[in-house]
Amino acid sequence: MAGTAGTPGTPRVLRAMNDRAALDLLLEHGPLSRTRIGKLTGLSKPTASQLLARLEAAGLVLATGTTEGRPGPNAQLYEVNPAAAYAAGLDVTPERVLAAVADITGRTVGSFELPTPGRRPTQPVVRQVTDALDGAVKAAGLARGDIHRLVIGTPGAFDPNTGRLRYASHLPGWHTPALLDEIAAALPMPVEYENDVNLAAVAEQRLGAARGHEDFVLLWNEGGLGAALVLGGRLHRGWTGGAGEVGFLPVPGAPLVRHVTKANSGGYQELAGSQAIPHLAGELGIAQIPSGPYAEVAAALVERAAAEDTVLHRKLLQTYATRLATGLASLVSVLDPELVVLSGASLTSGGEVLRALVQAELEELAASRPRLVVGDVREHPVLRGALESALATTRDEVFDTSR
Repeated sequence: MAGTAGTPGTPRVLRAMNDRAALDLLLEHGPLSRTRIGKLTGLSKPTASQLLARLEAAGLVLATGTTEGRPGPNAQLYEVNPAAAYAAGLDVTPERVLAAVADITGRTVGSFELPTPGRRPTQPVVRQVTDALDGAVKAAGLARGDIHRLVIGTPGAFDPNTGRLRYASHLPGWHTPALLDEIAAALPMPVEYENDVNLAAVAEQRLGAARGHEDFVLLWNEGGLGAALVLGGRLHRGWTGGAGEVGFLPVPGAPLVRHVTKANSGGYQELAGSQAIPHLAGELGIAQIPSGPYAEVAAALVERAAAEDTVLHRKLLQTYATRLATGLASLVSVLDPELVVLSGASLTSGGEVLRALVQAELEELAASRPRLVVGDVREHPVLRGALESALATTRDEVFDTSR
């Protein structure tokens, strides 16, 4: 029926489209004047004034300061109201749950880390989730009810057909059949779940090295070896959510691993995963191998190898690069991506030196030659991706003025 709120081309829908365009510009550029918003959107001054008045009345923008240092009278500046909505993200590993809250502009306003050591959880997973979230919410000076949406990143993936966590047997407590229903019942906001490596790719696509790229692979190496596949600008998750679980990939140079889900490992993980790097360093005779969790030790060894130009360190880095390229060649041959982003501490710690070695090896092993780059989002990329994912949906809902 013509004239309804949802009909394309009606004044209400056109106003909503202009409102969203202006809000996105304010998010991208920061405070803008009415004149500047009009120029960037193509709206007349009266229409831009009406738009800003409408958004200010809706609590979506605030008047903030004036322009200075320019000829003529100072102009009023406007910005997105940070308190229009809040979103939260969780990054879950076997060792800890890291939580953060961001306002609608993307600024992190509170964070909290909940240690979860041991093979058996000392408290139920639902309690871990709520305690971590509450810690971040408290740090932000907010309450649970202020959070519009929560995105939780975990290793593996929740099977969309069964609701059960797969590909992550090393994450204790997260495999009970009713877990997702229990978390939903305990929290007042919508909760979404996503693979941790996929969220690192979201962070790189929105904020980092993959901005502007529609087709790319993110190769991750930290606690585990995995990949995120972005095709046509969207994450490819697969039928069970297991697309990108490349640690299970059989590869030359590694024994064939059977019953991979029970072993929680596969050929590529055994060949090039973080746990293989300390063993390789020991076999090469590298002295002073640090102690600690294997992912941290691996990152430290790779960083040292990239910085110290010795025969043994060059051998370590070259062997590691060859192993990485061996599995990466299979992905490249099937997907033919425009770009490969190297992420996770065991890759980013090698910097440009490791990247160049992997690029050279890949060009000999694969027919197509994507460009390799080191990821830009180094600080908690999984958590940052969870926040970006939660914020994207939150903005779509909160910035919709057509309703």
